[in-house]
Amino acid sequence: MALVGLFSAKDREFESKLNLLASVVEAHGGQVVSRHVQRRGVSSGGADKMGDPFSRRTLLSPGRAREIAEACRQRGVGVAVFANPLTDHQRAVLTDMFGCPVLTGEDL
Repeated sequence: MALVGLFSAKDREFESKLNLLASVVEAHGGQVVSRHVQRRGVSSGGADKMGDPFSRRTLLSPGRAREIAEACRQRGVGVAVFANPLTDHQRAVLTDMFGCPVLTGEDL
């Protein structure tokens, strides 16, 4: 499984949030093979938008979404689990893009 999360640059606890999600995945018999983090507000000018998704379609920036999709294909990831809530449309787009089912931590 791949873990994915979009976090504000102000969120200093993002690693512990991913560790908790990894624990839940492993408790359900899954094995985490990769972690992918997108930080929002790190670049200048991004501070005003720290809480907003990069894209309504994918939550992530287009480049990061493509990067994660390629990593999922290369590693043969069976499921990607997001730390963030996703809309049904985002799940569908990301599932198609990543080539594997996309869940959220709330689904586990």
